[in-house]
Amino acid sequence: MSKEAATIEPGTIATDEHSVVATGPGFPQNDNPSNDSTSSPTLLGRLLADQQELTAVEQFSLAYSEQTAPAQSKFYSSLIPATPPGPGQQYAFDVNLDQCSGCKACVTACHSLNGLDETETWRDVGLLIGGTSTNPVMQHVTTACHHCLEPACMTACPVDAYEKNLITGIVKHLDDQCFGCQYCTLACPYDVPKYHKQKGIVRKCDMCSDRLSAGEAPACVQSCPHEAISIRIVDCERVIEDSEADRFLPAAPEPHITLPTTTYRTKRVFPRNLLPADYFSVSAQHPHWPLIIMLVLTQLSVGAFLSGLVLERFLDETLIATMRPVHSMSALVFGLLALASSTLHLGRPQFAWRAVIGLRHSWLSREIVAFGVFAALAIVYAAGNWFAPELLIETEFFRSWLGWGVAASGLIGVFCSVMIYAFTQRAFWSFTQSSIRFGLTTCLLGVAAVWLTLLLVSTLGSSAASVSVSGIIATHGGNICQSLLLLMGLKLLFEANLLRPLMSRQITPMKRSAMLMTGSLASVTIARFACGVLGGLAMPALLLRATSETPQDPVFLVIVTSMLFVACLAGELLERYLFFAAVASPRMPGSLRS
Repeated sequence: MSKEAATIEPGTIATDEHSVVATGPGFPQNDNPSNDSTSSPTLLGRLLADQQELTAVEQFSLAYSEQTAPAQSKFYSSLIPATPPGPGQQYAFDVNLDQCSGCKACVTACHSLNGLDETETWRDVGLLIGGTSTNPVMQHVTTACHHCLEPACMTACPVDAYEKNLITGIVKHLDDQCFGCQYCTLACPYDVPKYHKQKGIVRKCDMCSDRLSAGEAPACVQSCPHEAISIRIVDCERVIEDSEADRFLPAAPEPHITLPTTTYRTKRVFPRNLLPADYFSVSAQHPHWPLIIMLVLTQLSVGAFLSGLVLERFLDETLIATMRPVHSMSALVFGLLALASSTLHLGRPQFAWRAVIGLRHSWLSREIVAFGVFAALAIVYAAGNWFAPELLIETEFFRSWLGWGVAASGLIGVFCSVMIYAFTQRAFWSFTQSSIRFGLTTCLLGVAAVWLTLLLVSTLGSSAASVSVSGIIATHGGNICQSLLLLMGLKLLFEANLLRPLMSRQITPMKRSAMLMTGSLASVTIARFACGVLGGLAMPALLLRATSETPQDPVFLVIVTSMLFVACLAGELLERYLFFAAVASPRMPGSLRS
């Protein structure tokens, strides 16, 4: 053996012209050195030697495990912060409009990484257009969640399915906590939360928080070929100051509503007429039928209890005993139907009990609690009237305080309903608009419910009850009809006044709503006014004439009263359909629509 072969490192293979020797741990060694020169290579020795060498996969795995930064970090390290935000700071999207080409690579990357459905998007690309025919301007804009300082989605959520990270400021949606009420989709002025019908929950962008925590850029940042999107650290006080100057995007929702943190930068001076490409297009919104039914029937139920209590002030005890059981029970039925229909709007109704979690900040939670108390008191009140009327006559508590407690809790529930939509700060749903709508509906349907009670008692009750009802109609029928005429006249005038913005040259949210009511929703608008005139004007006028005659024709009263109630109810359902479908508000830039 040569001198060089005499020193062999462990784990290596020494060869000479006569032998192959594998050394190192795990290799059988020959203790007799005199036989080294006569040993011959064996297959087992060769295999054992090969096992000491790493494969390509193993070498790659070893190298990757020793790498401290993501493999592609050299391409985007400058697009994400090197350190986490400090006190009074948070992460925010930074968009360089001069570098955005509208290629939608960010949309595709977000869609792919988050496993979104075919029509689901958490990031969109819109278009701003303006300038002149000789110098046109076109600007693409990429938008996603703005991770606002005061996120409306988080405040509105009744189940606390949103949380804002105290360090990063990222607003994250908790899918497991959500029960799919979709209120956040109405509260967010930027149309960020998206409802997933199959899953029954809402989902949204979370700035790829898991990737950021690992030092990796979000999908949209990493995929943009022009580096138009980046993550920066912003000062919260600066965001508040900028919102006062309305420094955001042309025709977008005003930033002071939720204080969005996204920054849109450009070195160009945009023309004054720069507007979203879809600025002049209007389209009907989702009507939310379960909410339509719930709102109308709860207001009917509350109005019925309230109208019944007012009417009792003018009746003697015999007439009260005749009407109260039927009236309170019919009002209760409408109220319970309303609450049952509201659960149909939930994506996951089995978690409806969670709605009370957000009682401190969510008007939806407050509405649910208020109507829950209303339903409980109404059940006790109606059951007592139906099964133990003598107790209500003899006991002051049941006769007065319980009845007014039902009406008061119901009115609180109606007020919460108003605030649910006023909170969204949409002009069509403003506090004044919603208060007038809901208040007149409550009074109008309450008075109509009184006529329904008279119809039920006269047709289903005994002969003595029919005689009592005839007395009520003769004595108070005229006042009831006049109240109905007044209320419906006010309601129709109010709704007709909503069309006045059509005379304005400026395209405001109220004008968009008026354009929808006279455009794609014109048939619904016509039907609504027709039902209002029939049920609230024509039928009460006929009843007013009939009540002045003695005796009244019972068949005529049944037909006219039935038409009155059905037409009024149908008209209010159509009005509430327009309330949802015709709402319009400023939105983030969209694309051209066909």
